[in-house]
Amino acid sequence: MKLLKRWVLAFVAPKPLIGLFFLPRYWRDWWNFRRLAAPATRPTLADTYPCLTDWSPATPFDPHYFYQGAWLARHLQQTKPALHVDIGSSTVMLSVLSAQVPTVFVDYRPLRAFLPNLLCVGGSVLQLPFKDGSIRSLSCLHVLEHIGLGRYGDPIDPAGSERAAVELMRVLAPGGTLYLSTPVGREQVCFNAHRVFTPDGLLHIFGALEKAAFALVDDSGVFHATAHVESASQLNYGCGMYVFRKP
Repeated sequence: MKLLKRWVLAFVAPKPLIGLFFLPRYWRDWWNFRRLAAPATRPTLADTYPCLTDWSPATPFDPHYFYQGAWLARHLQQTKPALHVDIGSSTVMLSVLSAQVPTVFVDYRPLRAFLPNLLCVGGSVLQLPFKDGSIRSLSCLHVLEHIGLGRYGDPIDPAGSERAAVELMRVLAPGGTLYLSTPVGREQVCFNAHRVFTPDGLLHIFGALEKAAFALVDDSGVFHATAHVESASQLNYGCGMYVFRKP
């Protein structure tokens, strides 16, 4: 059963059927390895575990998640908050950030992991378990666009993103900083995956806060550490990274 699962997954992820193009090379390499290996270490058919899409001239990565994690880490390195609270962002990113700053991680689907300096809490971005104005350093990266679409088991709510924004602003302390990223460009709802916001639209949604900085990953995957909000308006699926401060 495990062998069958490995072969099925080889043709499903990351893109369906693309592994078929690499199958001849796989078997050629398999036979060559058997020919060169000592008898005791020759793999059998039962040992096959095909990874068919990793032959690439450069290491692949997701520009949105790669750059937004680096962006947040560098900001926190400068501000050095006594405590940082994150709402629903990348768990891989949080595992590293918590080595530098004590971190509370809140997710609708609780993270059952244990690390020093990392406290994982179950909760909804629509009803955060914090008092008004209690958090000085807050992040929510690539999360807002999902709220209310049901993708992660949350209730359907066309106004979910706006409600989440109100809640983030509620818990942010006066003088506190919110680090936010979302898809930006031409407005679109890609149900039930995500929304794409107009960059100016997000400024309106978070109108009670002041924009302190804006960074951008464009449609080509190029990171702009400093950008104008207007430069993202004609993108299809950029990643806008906002630093907001509460007056």
